[in-house]
Amino acid sequence: MQVTDVRVRKITKEGKMKAVVSITLDDEFVIHDIKIIEGEKGMFIAMPSRRAGDGEYRDIAHPINSETREKIQSIILGKYQDALLEEQQAGENE
Repeated sequence: MQVTDVRVRKITKEGKMKAVVSITLDDEFVIHDIKIIEGEKGMFIAMPSRRAGDGEYRDIAHPINSETREKIQSIILGKYQDALLEEQQAGENE
């Protein structure tokens, strides 16, 4: 499985959520609404979720193992950093 596309939509308002991301796997399957969160130990991703009847949030889609989660998180956070750099460079060129 390869992540073949990453689309980052940055959140402009203040808060812990920094962006919402969509990823495409093998040019065949898309996962929307992955969130980039700034936590106490740094940035991490939160998979799409919904509130269950008991009030808890449950992931709708998620990696089965930690290696796959780390791989996806690394790719997403790398693209987020690229987007921040592009924004910064565009601001310097104005």
